[in-house]
Amino acid sequence: MGRSAQLIILSLLVLFIHEGLAIKCWECRSDSDPKCADPFDNSTVPIADCSEKRELSHLKGVKSTMCRKIRQKVNGVWKYIRSCAYLGEPGIGGDERFCLMRTGSYNIFMEYCTCNSKDGCNAGTSINSSWIVSLIAGLLTLGYYLTAK
Repeated sequence: MGRSAQLIILSLLVLFIHEGLAIKCWECRSDSDPKCADPFDNSTVPIADCSEKRELSHLKGVKSTMCRKIRQKVNGVWKYIRSCAYLGEPGIGGDERFCLMRTGSYNIFMEYCTCNSKDGCNAGTSINSSWIVSLIAGLLTLGYYLTAK
């Protein structure tokens, strides 16, 4: 195997290593910072290391391992909240492209988008693209370089 092929394989391995111990999430509220709403502008918004968050008194021993974006409409007013998440699962059925939506009486709408695929994954409306597409693109690139020699 040539040196360039080894370099490509090493690069792909580094791309697909997932840091499972800590995640960084955007933290803001649109009622105090309008840039927190969609479209999201992170120029004034801090990104927080969720592993450094203190334990919540009502969730003893539970660590924050995900990011969450909440979009809510109450009486016609939209509000966005981005933060670290302690409970829940990423997306619906593990698919981060889908968010949990709830409606209630008195003109209330809530959407919860939870993710843990990458740092800052609670930035946009489309949380994550499929890692399978990335893997296929990497394998095609590798195949191209191997056959070009």
